[in-house]
Order: sequence, then C-alpha cells, then structure tokens
Amino acid sequence: MVFLDEAAVRRLLRMVDLIPAMEGALADLSSGKAVQPVRVVVPVKDHQGFFGVMPAYDKALGAKLVTFFPNNQGIPTHHAMIQLFHPETGEPLVMMDGRLITEMRTAAASAVASKLLARPEAPVLAILGSGVQAHSHLEALRLVRTFREVRVWSPRNARSFAEQHGVSAAGSAEEAVRGAAVAVVATSSRTPVLLGEWLAAGTHVNAVGACRPDWRELDDDALRKSRLYVDSREAASRESGDVMAGGNIVAEIGEVLSGARPGRESAEEITLFKSVGVAVEDVMAADLVYRKAVESGIV
Repeated sequence: MVFLDEAAVRRLLRMVDLIPAMEGALADLSSGKAVQPVRVVVPVKDHQGFFGVMPAYDKALGAKLVTFFPNNQGIPTHHAMIQLFHPETGEPLVMMDGRLITEMRTAAASAVASKLLARPEAPVLAILGSGVQAHSHLEALRLVRTFREVRVWSPRNARSFAEQHGVSAAGSAEEAVRGAAVAVVATSSRTPVLLGEWLAAGTHVNAVGACRPDWRELDDDALRKSRLYVDSREAASRESGDVMAGGNIVAEIGEVLSGARPGRESAEEITLFKSVGVAVEDVMAADLVYRKAVESGIV
C-alpha cells in the first residue's frame, strides 16, 4: 500500500481541479448518492484537543482521521490522515497525509458557494484571519471572482499576510468588512468576530471557523440578516454554534448546484455559507490526488 506525504499531495493537488471535484461531492451528498455519517468527535480534554473520525462513500471509499488542537503554537492546529479503500473489494488502496487536503478542500467548498451566491460583480474581498484558511481562501476565491481590493484583518499577523500576498491590512475587523462584497471568516475565535451591522446589502459571507456547538464567530444580527446555506444540514445543525443559533437553513449548497433549491434571488440580500467540513469532501479530494498520482506514474 502506497503512502503519499504532504509534499507529494502538494505536488499533485491543484485548486483549479479541486473546486469542480467539490461541486461533484457536494451535489452527490445532497442528492443522496454519497453516504456519510456525522463525524465522531472524541474530546482530548487533558490537552484541549479533539480527535475526529470521518468515513464516507461516494465514487470512492475512505475515511479521514483528524486532530484539532487549537492551542498549538509553531505547528499546525490540524493534522490528518486519509485512507482510501477499493470500493469493489474493501482492500486498502492508498494512505495520504490529510492536513493540506483539509486546508484546500475547505476553501474549495467556499469557492463553490461563492460562485453560486456572491454577486457577479464583487470588487472587494474581506478576510478575517491570517492562518492557512486565509491563504487557501484567497487562492480559491480568486478563481471564481475578480477582486479589485482584498483586505485582511487578524489580531496578530495581518500585516505579514498582507505583505506576503500583496493585499491590504485592515486596522480592525469592522474596517475590513464594511463595504466588502465577499467576506471570509476563518478564525479560531470562540466568540463572534463578525457583526451584522457591518454587512452591506448584497454581501456574501463564507464562515468556516467555530466548528463546535458552543463556539460562535457570527453575532445574532449577522445570522438574522442572512440567508443561510450549509454543506450538510445534519452536520451543521449538530456541530455549528452559529447554525444552532441562526435557525432556518435555506438549502445545502449541493441542492443549489442541482437546481433543487434557489441560490441568490436578489442583488440586495445577504447570503451566508456556513461550512463545517464533511467527509465526502475529504474522500473525493483524496481520490483526486490518487488519480493524479496514477497518471503521474507515482503509484
């Protein structure tokens, strides 16, 4: 059985290929073609961490084992391994590092949602956060919209992020978000960092942090003003404090992809995609990596 480390995954996986793969995975999830339970999460209370198990079957069969230790310093907060199996026989097929896949598939799913929900003209992008999700979202969203200006804010590293990517560092979260057409909330905060009073009519928000039932990154006003879309109703309703507080889910993104449910219906409405990350995204992203490895002669 082959093992692909993160360096190999990085060589093989391209965001331009991953976005359409996530479209297919999310559409299959909403149509019932993909099978996945809600992830099992084991708290590691002694060290303030979490261990998750995420199996799924779509056209590929596999599972991700993932750890989330939000207090890590100097090393990533997320680590993961993904194992694929032959769907015909159940035999082990390939194992690969899943940290980068987790990073990239999250941003790719936000790009799918933004492609469907953000206004066609979206001149300003705001990013709250400056970690790996900020990096990957900037790459992914630039593939689906053309931004004249990008603003980033975080409590510590906004300036270095801005210098690295040639964007603007905002002095506050409010300064970043006011007037933005698309906003990304990708922080480790457990309390709201984006307020509804900052959101202009027509804004689209991608929120990918606050992945626990008792964590929030959006205030009540932001949730009240927004039409709420999710990757999975079942997962988001159980895992996201924002969704649990926000109530009415308009649709899964996969339902919008298939035309079963509406996307944006006016230029003025505020849309929100709340992503918790689901197993079918990881398995289908890993399958894409594996197929690229076969084409390249690596396996």
